[in-house]
Amino acid sequence: MKHAETPENRSVRLLKVGEQMRHVLSEILQRGDVHDETLAKHMVSITEVRMSPDLRHATVFVKPLLGRDEDAVLKALRTNTAYLQREVAHRVKMKYAAKLKFLADESFDEGSHIDQLLRDPKVARDLGEDAQD
Repeated sequence: MKHAETPENRSVRLLKVGEQMRHVLSEILQRGDVHDETLAKHMVSITEVRMSPDLRHATVFVKPLLGRDEDAVLKALRTNTAYLQREVAHRVKMKYAAKLKFLADESFDEGSHIDQLLRDPKVARDLGEDAQD
């Protein structure tokens, strides 16, 4: 008997598949399987893979170590997308090979920006006043 498809089951499946793809991509890059000079020179973190509801598209969020040469790394990943898609399809058993789209992970930058804002003396003063109320 097949289980009924619920939104909860579907979202858990999307997360599991995304996490599997993240591990596979990380392993491929870590082992240097992609023959690309730019990727060989940079440690690249795959921070997250978000799957579309139909599992046919994967948005891959990446961050080069120390944020160096982010544009060059993204360009190299995009140049090697076909190879990476084949490898992922081979290693992650799915009905269809997901199309990969590489984006820079800006969440670290946003976190740093928020931290910087919170350290601003004016903001700290305002937050201090709230605490005294």
